[in-house]
Amino acid sequence: MDISRLKMLSRDAWQTDGAILFGSRELISEMDEKVLEQITNVASLPGLVGKAMTMPDAHWGYGFPIGGVAAFDAEEGGIISAGGVGFDISCGIRCIRTNLHSEDIESHMKPLADALFRSIPAGVGEEGKIRLSVAELGRVMREGALWAVESGYGEKDDLEYVEEKGKIEGALPECVSAHAKNRQLGEMGTLGSGNHYLEIQIVDEIFDRDAAAAFGLEKGKALVSIHCGSRGLGHQIGTDYLIELAKAAKRLGLILPDRELACAPILSEEGRRYLGAMNSAINIALANRQILAHLTRETFKSVIPGSKLETLFDVSHNTCKVERHMVDGRERKLHIHRKGATRAFPPHHPDLPERYQAAGQPVIIGGSMGTGSYILAGNGGNPAFASASHGAGRAMSRKQALKRWNGRSLIDELARRGILIKTRSMRGAAEEAPGAYKDVDRVALDTESANLARRVAHLSPKICIKG
Repeated sequence: MDISRLKMLSRDAWQTDGAILFGSRELISEMDEKVLEQITNVASLPGLVGKAMTMPDAHWGYGFPIGGVAAFDAEEGGIISAGGVGFDISCGIRCIRTNLHSEDIESHMKPLADALFRSIPAGVGEEGKIRLSVAELGRVMREGALWAVESGYGEKDDLEYVEEKGKIEGALPECVSAHAKNRQLGEMGTLGSGNHYLEIQIVDEIFDRDAAAAFGLEKGKALVSIHCGSRGLGHQIGTDYLIELAKAAKRLGLILPDRELACAPILSEEGRRYLGAMNSAINIALANRQILAHLTRETFKSVIPGSKLETLFDVSHNTCKVERHMVDGRERKLHIHRKGATRAFPPHHPDLPERYQAAGQPVIIGGSMGTGSYILAGNGGNPAFASASHGAGRAMSRKQALKRWNGRSLIDELARRGILIKTRSMRGAAEEAPGAYKDVDRVALDTESANLARRVAHLSPKICIKG
């Protein structure tokens, strides 16, 4: 990106045409020019409050850049955009702490990896053992992770550490197409493919001792991260409503700089329907990660008797949420689009569990396969409507990655470094090569420098399950 086109606000914030890009000169310079074009287009949408923004891990996506954040006021004609949420609605990470240490994982590496690979369905279109009726799926769309717990998947205590307590209000299953529902009937409790994963990680560095203590993190302890979303249902909702919202924009005379920014006013009938469908997908994703957490617990217990796994936090990074934020000294009710960006509530926020009140919300920045990840904590004074980075962010396309890496060779190289990869697709492994992503250390540091969140702990991977 030509950084000379931007005005420097601080060492880690740059402004242009109604938009702010967070990140160091190095990260911003390495971004595709398309990121700047897309976030500038977002800044022109009706009812935008403040600036459109990108996080340090931003890269170009469909309509909105991935890593994009934008707030809209429904009472001022603000819009809802399917492109501002993404196709993988409510994709997010469930982070689980364990009572195990690195030596426990090392001594059980192969049997644990094999058992997880057998018990966690992963891959394109992969289905699991759960098969729902359309009526029962409707319950999941309304009740989210609460349905999963009541159906025997996991523990009620988990819900305290899941955003929205595991169930978002406002789901309207009747606004979800029959095709979207049919795609999901066999996909509950499945991981998916692409950048989704289940990873066992070891805490190898602590940056903030007080926050780490609140989160239950200790050097040498093992964690599990489960990264996935709403599977086929969410993707189909995205596809369906891109068409419906495009028709609405045309009917209402909305002039859009890019047809991929198809949108409708939040208070329109089309806006109401999309929000109801999107909330249904959020609940599907929360239930899906709850089931996967339960399967993971059971697998650990079967391989390492005495294992104890507790949910640290579960948060999505592809959503539009209704939140209250202070703007120019006045509290306003806003619809916050976060596409590839994580909510990062500050200390003492009323929606945080009591355990995390003093520390702030756990924020999880997932690394690429074979590189480290980070746990951060939300800060007061966050300049991006309580948002932060969600991962390393792609530095090259999957097509480019395939030209540079061979899946089998990559997995062998990671094994020599002590990282065990189990995957159903060598092509997928090559597409997700660590070198295809930005430097996660740089992203985490820039996230902290921009006051989006502060680093708490660094995690190193040991076992990674991929589709």
